[in-house]
Amino acid sequence: MKWTLSNQLTIARVLLIPLLVLAFYLPGKAGHFGAALLFGLASLTDWLDGYLARRRDEVTAFGRFLDPVADKLLVATALVLLVEAGRTPALLAAIIIGREIIISALREWLAQVSSIVHVSLLGKWKTAVQMIAIICLLLHEDILGLNMHLIGLAMLWLAALLTLWSAYEYLRDAWSELIQASVSPSSTPDTPPATNENE
Repeated sequence: MKWTLSNQLTIARVLLIPLLVLAFYLPGKAGHFGAALLFGLASLTDWLDGYLARRRDEVTAFGRFLDPVADKLLVATALVLLVEAGRTPALLAAIIIGREIIISALREWLAQVSSIVHVSLLGKWKTAVQMIAIICLLLHEDILGLNMHLIGLAMLWLAALLTLWSAYEYLRDAWSELIQASVSPSSTPDTPPATNENE
């Protein structure tokens, strides 16, 4: 494994997850601000490691594997914590986590039959809205007279809608390959597609 700076940031994101859990259970404002800060920091590394990997031409197979795994672990952990605390409906968490599982499985399957990578601009907006929503819900405090909980909840509903729509776009774009793969002998592409995405 090539120990690049971007890979180190991805590992750091994974290591922040148990700290996020610990901070979440701290009483009062310490837990709210601590969890929101750690999640925000982890979200920043998500953008930064991808940027550095492309900028420094350090995209690696390990990074392509671990980056999306780290992202999904971070988001799923935060959503489960928020559902447990009663700060967000379980339905929204199920939509977001379920979509990630389905699309990840589809990407893995398509990787066996195609070298084409489907990346959606809408997916990037979905990711941004989702991250901001979770930060607001973790914060759970009024800031400058603004109810962060209500803002976060509204944004998470928007993120869930974007999640469903981006999943539809991904399935629509990949449909021809799905049909072709279902009637053709399976083949492995020469170059594995990158899995570092915010689809």
